[in-house]
Amino acid sequence: MANITASDVNKLRQMTGAGMMDCKNALVECDGDFDQAVDHLRKKGQKIASKRADRDANEGIVLAKLSNDSTFASIIMLNCETDFVAKNQEFIDFAKKVSDITIEKQPKTLDELNEIVVDGFTIAENIMNYIGKIGEKLSLSRYEFIISEKVFAYNHQGNRLATIVGFNKNESPNLADIGHEIAMQIAAMAPVALDQESVDQKTIDNELQVGREQAREDGKPENMIEMIAEGKLKKFFKDSTLLNQDFVRDTKKSVGQFITELDKDLKVTGFKRLMLGA
Repeated sequence: MANITASDVNKLRQMTGAGMMDCKNALVECDGDFDQAVDHLRKKGQKIASKRADRDANEGIVLAKLSNDSTFASIIMLNCETDFVAKNQEFIDFAKKVSDITIEKQPKTLDELNEIVVDGFTIAENIMNYIGKIGEKLSLSRYEFIISEKVFAYNHQGNRLATIVGFNKNESPNLADIGHEIAMQIAAMAPVALDQESVDQKTIDNELQVGREQAREDGKPENMIEMIAEGKLKKFFKDSTLLNQDFVRDTKKSVGQFITELDKDLKVTGFKRLMLGA
């Protein structure tokens, strides 16, 4: 049997992030073979993940970040089962590392992000290692990004909600203030699209159907059903599309009016919003 030293255990811990006792037991099981011990810990994580696959992982952390030139912005959501783990500094540090990687590598999809190597393991493998260590379901569930002439990010206190927004110009009077205000507007009001034209047909059809059903439940005449449904759709466009929403700082004007009054040529090119549990 191999002589397992504290140095060996610490080395494996540095390689995998697993707990000291888990590392020691893995090395004992594998007779000191580091490669086999790494596989042993990964399989342990896979076993735990399989057992906890039906558990809800609604806690976690949401982080938004900008590139140095403010032309690329990303948001990630790293989920766990409990608030206790979500507040663990090692969990937070790993989420920050993943967020940094999105800025450095700028992957196009969540799958591509999961395959990026960090500290000798893919991000997906790192997550599996953490599952083996903490015994709780983890998931890198969401990744969104925006590329534009100028982007802004907003991280809400507590890291449960974050937004990113892009603009068509990188210079404009008060652009920093505008970007911050619009990013917070998105956080507070949760728009589903930029404007009426950006709403997909499936959503429009669904809103019309809901309007018809509500009108019938209210006993409205059949010849008025479509008109009522159209009216409810217009209200949906006003309440749920960014540029048509009331501006939270001044509800006498829309978000679109707020932007146009400051710079008639400034346009929002896109936005993303992620929130735990949403």
